[in-house]
Amino acid sequence: MDGHQAIPAEQAARRSARVNDRRVLNGIFWVLRSGAPWRDLPETFGPYTTCYNRFVRWGRAGVWDQIMDALAAMHDAAVQMIDTSIVRVHQHGACIAGNNQQHMGRSRGWLATKIHAVVDTNGLPVQIGLTPGETHDTQLYSVLLSELRPQTMLLADRGYDADWIRAFASDQGAWANIPPKRNRKEAICFSPYLYRARNLVERFFNKIKQCRRIATRYDKLAANYLAFIKLASIRIWLHAYESAP
Repeated sequence: MDGHQAIPAEQAARRSARVNDRRVLNGIFWVLRSGAPWRDLPETFGPYTTCYNRFVRWGRAGVWDQIMDALAAMHDAAVQMIDTSIVRVHQHGACIAGNNQQHMGRSRGWLATKIHAVVDTNGLPVQIGLTPGETHDTQLYSVLLSELRPQTMLLADRGYDADWIRAFASDQGAWANIPPKRNRKEAICFSPYLYRARNLVERFFNKIKQCRRIATRYDKLAANYLAFIKLASIRIWLHAYESAP
């Protein structure tokens, strides 16, 4: 056998078996929870390049979006709560040309990303979005609240007290129970008792920020950071199903 014929055989011998998808997924969740760099992924989950590549590939294929949408389609629409949370961008995540295209912006003197979320009656995530840190809370309201249903009560803090937001909810048959701003002149209908349930959206942010990959943004690309947020949201949904009677 000459040398030219031996090369393919040697390459075949070195070729490793495909890493199981479940093993890779566990590795992705390890990075989500720990916040560690991909290169620090334990070998038990397979090569870190394999886990990263599949994470990106599945994200681009819309896998995380499809799972999230399927779970959120069964949400309890009686109440919807909208809010935002600021996340600081790590210096490693900020070192990218044109980072203003990646939902990063100056807020309180440092680079940040703002997470926008809508949760349902039980505090389960329905819609997620990103904007630069300096963006106003109401920037994505028309996108995140586009599927409000009739008879739904919308809860939000007074930063969302705007006539156009109330009209937007009303046009969809929903009622916006939002505390009035101090400079509002005309009286509005507001129930402090019902408003107390709004803390569920704040609890949602606390839950996802238990994942260090979300509490601090290390990802340079907004698509990857949003994918991690949706993965954390998917876990919240799955835990809710597991605990259901």
